Amino acid sequence: MADMVNSEKQFSAAVKKLLRCTENQPFDTAVIFGSGLGFPAGELETFHSFAYDELAVLPRTTVQGHEGRLDLCCLGGRRLLLFYGRHHLYEGLSAWEATVNVRLAGALGCRRLLITNAAGGINPTLKPGHLMFVSDHLNLMGDNPLRGRPGAFIDLARLYDRTLFPPLRHYAESHGISLREGVLAAVLGPSYETPAEIRMLASLGADAVCMSGVPEAIMAKYLGFEVAAFSFIANLAAGRGEGPLHHDEVLAQAFRKRDDFSCLVTRLLRQWCGLMD
Repeated sequence: MADMVNSEKQFSAAVKKLLRCTENQPFDTAVIFGSGLGFPAGELETFHSFAYDELAVLPRTTVQGHEGRLDLCCLGGRRLLLFYGRHHLYEGLSAWEATVNVRLAGALGCRRLLITNAAGGINPTLKPGHLMFVSDHLNLMGDNPLRGRPGAFIDLARLYDRTLFPPLRHYAESHGISLREGVLAAVLGPSYETPAEIRMLASLGADAVCMSGVPEAIMAKYLGFEVAAFSFIANLAAGRGEGPLHHDEVLAQAFRKRDDFSCLVTRLLRQWCGLMD
């Protein structure tokens, strides 16, 4: 019980600390960046930046490519929270613990959440370097952040805002960026899947597979957010390509395609927040 009280105090202290940076003005939209993903320096106007360990409520990140930094930014007058790095169930956390970033964003006023992650391509049309707009998901992680929570029977039939995709696809095509739409399967990890498991996921309708993102989407829906998600196809899933899978290659692929990724994320945020010219 004492740990729970301390955690609630830390959460409240973090909210107050972050709101003081904006003179208690709420934030609009949050973005969670996955492995190696993010905006190049100077892409947005950043007015404050915090390492996660400056905010006791956010655990320190342990996975390479997850920097562990929260930037407070502006885009067209809208206040954004940018989470550089996330926390995973395979690090020993529950789904509730791993979604503290979403709960923090909700307490700060955000009502939109863009989730990004690195994923392995299952659908033959998805190649490394492609981006996939998530239309639906398969939660195979063995946990749900709403387990034990009141009012947990929420409808996920329209979890992801698919109305954003058609104009975004048109924009991507006009800029030579490969963007698809598909179903994302989330598994626990941290080991990569076996070829047999990938064949199973394909038979279930998955276009790509990851180890994150889905708990955050569920929590965001529970809190009343609008939700959108991008998966960056960093590698072909097991049995789809040649050679062993390595996390270093995931990070290298993200770096090579960071301009395309940044371009589409910025476009989606401007479209979503009503900032189009």
